[in-house]
Amino acid sequence: MIDLKYITDNTEELKSNLELRGFKDLAVLDQLADIIQKKKVLQKEADVFREERNKASKEIGKVKQAGGDIAAASAAVKEIGDKIKKIEDDLESLESKLLEINLGLPNILDKDVPVGKNEHDNKVLYEVGEVRDYKFTPKPHFELGETLGWFNFEKGTKLAGARAYTYFGIGAKLERALANFMLETHTTEHGYTEVWVPIMVNDECMTTTGQYPKFKDEYYRLERDELNLIPTAEVPLTNLYRDEIISENSLPISITAHTSCFRREAGSYGKDTRGLVRVHQFQKVELVKFARPEDSEEEHKKMLSHAENILKKLGIRYRVMLLCSGDISAASSKTYDLEVWMPGLNRWMEISSVSNFKDFQARRGKIRYKSKEGKNQLVHTLNGSGLAIGRTLAAVIETYQKEDGTIDFPEVLKKYL
Repeated sequence: MIDLKYITDNTEELKSNLELRGFKDLAVLDQLADIIQKKKVLQKEADVFREERNKASKEIGKVKQAGGDIAAASAAVKEIGDKIKKIEDDLESLESKLLEINLGLPNILDKDVPVGKNEHDNKVLYEVGEVRDYKFTPKPHFELGETLGWFNFEKGTKLAGARAYTYFGIGAKLERALANFMLETHTTEHGYTEVWVPIMVNDECMTTTGQYPKFKDEYYRLERDELNLIPTAEVPLTNLYRDEIISENSLPISITAHTSCFRREAGSYGKDTRGLVRVHQFQKVELVKFARPEDSEEEHKKMLSHAENILKKLGIRYRVMLLCSGDISAASSKTYDLEVWMPGLNRWMEISSVSNFKDFQARRGKIRYKSKEGKNQLVHTLNGSGLAIGRTLAAVIETYQKEDGTIDFPEVLKKYL
């Protein structure tokens, strides 16, 4: 959701910004400006009528005290009241339409975001890690895991249909080990507080973080209970401070959680149908920050380094991408993607997105902080995967495979295994 003053004062600039995203319905910005102007006119009319009614009511009191006839004056006051009610109804209708349009607008792109149409236009910032020289042809993780008896995709399909999976033995233990390793690193080295959150949330939570109303069909909803399975722990973690005013002294707030995540993957038909790359349910360790506006850029870089540190400790080759205007999510202002090299799949795979939403989510969720001067201001929210566990597991298996099909695990995981 975008600041209304910014929309009215910078309409053409905003149009240009949204065009870079491929946003087509630019006419809604003119519609918004028109609604805002109509609201101002109606509010002035209502104020005039309220003043008129107050004066008339005082006169009625005087006439009544003097024993005069107040019937005609009372009728006039009622008529003014009806006019005010009509204006209030019109204002409510305009406010509802204004909110509907604004909730459908994407965030304003940061000045550093490169212009582009799709993922092919994302900018590679740098690569980290060695290029391993395998003396054999590396196998994909799903083939390795099935051969070792760690993965069973057939049983997952039997239980829950396509894009479901099960782990057995070391496979299940490795998933748990990765979660513990990530949480311990983030809480002891990076300064995050671990939080346990529900995996079902209400619609207001999904609206705050930008999933609703525009992308409602992409997520799992329990209609009877009016609850939603979370697509990421970003949703409950961010909403912990919805409708709250945070003390400036407590900022930045850094929190993390390990949860199951659920996504329909409705637009990915035929993509990555085998393995752990694109599934309906997966585990993830999420990082979320609340920061002062002047600090959010620096906190964004710190969060990126925290996600990177996990990959460095695991010894997995990766690269950092700056997402272009046509590939960035609607809610984000600026996003870095971490992609790991998958020797078995012979390609790069996204394993984390680290985003700065600035005040976009905070405005939706009324998440504010009280400055030292006593003024309530919107915080900036940030989030990133720290990391997606299933994909990390796949990357570990493919990276550390040996010619005989066994896996030589990274040293940092061995104490958890």
